[in-house]
Amino acid sequence: MTSAAPGSAAVSKVQNIIDGLSGPALDGRTIEAICPSDGNVIAVMPRSAKADVDKAVAAARKAFEEGPWGRMTATERGRLLCKLGEAILGHHEELSILESMDTGKPLKQGKADMTATARYFEFYGTSADKVHGETIPFLNGYTVAVVRDPHGVTGHIIPWNYPGQIFGRSVAASLACGNTCVVKPAEDACLSLIRITELALEVGFPPGVINLITGLGEEAGAALSSHRGIDFISFTGSPEVGTLIQSAAARNHIGCTLELGGKSPQIVFADADFDAAVPTLVNAIVQNCGQTCSAGSRMLVERKAYDELVARVAERFKTVRVGTWDMDLDCGAMINAGQKARVDGFVSRARGEGIPVIAEGQIAPNVPGGGFYVAPTLFGPVPRTNSLACDEVFGPVLSAIPFDDEADAVRLANGTDFGLVAGVWSHDAKRSMRVARAMRCGQVFVNGYGAGGGIELPFGGVKKSGHGREKGFEALYEFSASKTVVINHG
Repeated sequence: MTSAAPGSAAVSKVQNIIDGLSGPALDGRTIEAICPSDGNVIAVMPRSAKADVDKAVAAARKAFEEGPWGRMTATERGRLLCKLGEAILGHHEELSILESMDTGKPLKQGKADMTATARYFEFYGTSADKVHGETIPFLNGYTVAVVRDPHGVTGHIIPWNYPGQIFGRSVAASLACGNTCVVKPAEDACLSLIRITELALEVGFPPGVINLITGLGEEAGAALSSHRGIDFISFTGSPEVGTLIQSAAARNHIGCTLELGGKSPQIVFADADFDAAVPTLVNAIVQNCGQTCSAGSRMLVERKAYDELVARVAERFKTVRVGTWDMDLDCGAMINAGQKARVDGFVSRARGEGIPVIAEGQIAPNVPGGGFYVAPTLFGPVPRTNSLACDEVFGPVLSAIPFDDEADAVRLANGTDFGLVAGVWSHDAKRSMRVARAMRCGQVFVNGYGAGGGIELPFGGVKKSGHGREKGFEALYEFSASKTVVINHG
């Protein structure tokens, strides 16, 4: 990766990394990477096509079947993963700047993301030799063992909102199981991942174990997801693209994990600790400018406490500041012009329908005119069937909705097509557990929301939020397959 110092105005030239070597797309085409904070070009990258995907998959297959990776013990693999985690921490400032400049998020968020990325490699590095099998009692004279094997070559299609973290949670888990990987990051944000892949080679990963190609989703992404040489796919993105990924996987009869977004509710009962809840409720929607699959975008409040809580949230909402990545405020820019237009469309339609705007955050007066900025907005009360209450905005837009009682809260929380994360706020432990158990989603937080990356916590959704689990030890079962060995020893 060639550039001036991170954060400078110079344009970087980045390359694919296939079989341990950096190079351009085979046909020489390129794409420009745009900084969301000012709209300027910060890098030029390969626009990979099917031929590049073929080359990357072949390199991964060779590394899996013929290279030293396939002969390494789990302990040896784990040590390399831990070394990469250490290298990420050793280049923390550089990687954080690349992540923030590329995505538009505040630098403090980029730093937190890189800390979490390193932790994924540490966690899965120390877990690699702990994926144990089992024995099954069977007939006399038989011993039955169930062992876990790697799939082979796994494909990873990484989104632009948390490139570092999602690379860590999927690639590290796959490598821990003994797979080799082909990674296609989003064209909007890939700079930190290219540098991490370079670091992997520097710490001793054999060539071909991690291959990274840049390009457009409809070209390189489609070629990767449909490739017959891929044995398993990990995808994070929209439900619409997830459908295409799953269809492509089905044609090749391979498995996939899909994490496809959410419309996550925060259920606040009247007995909740409002002092603890209010800052979390606001942060859960403004973090990464709302471009988070698990964003707490619906604030469901018990009716008798609605006015008080909403007023307190509104006061805090008004203090939210939006600026460039290096201003390091509360929010950065949206990732691109299309995403800004999408969020602006939701906001303008809601205003046009007469839904009250309760509070707005503030965009710094000196942000560059070419940046993709939107003001965080709190609406309420939002009608339950309104698009603002049902559809994923993927921006800093919070819908306040009152509910009448526990049963009403559960119906309302479960009443969308999504099911990723939920929050429950109450001092009543019995009620909190009842509501948590009733939620149709993959994670529930009680009297809190989010967990600093939640590396150890299985994560995934139901319904249109996808299927399969990443993070935690459970991800290791996604990236491996069981094999039953039956021994007749008389």
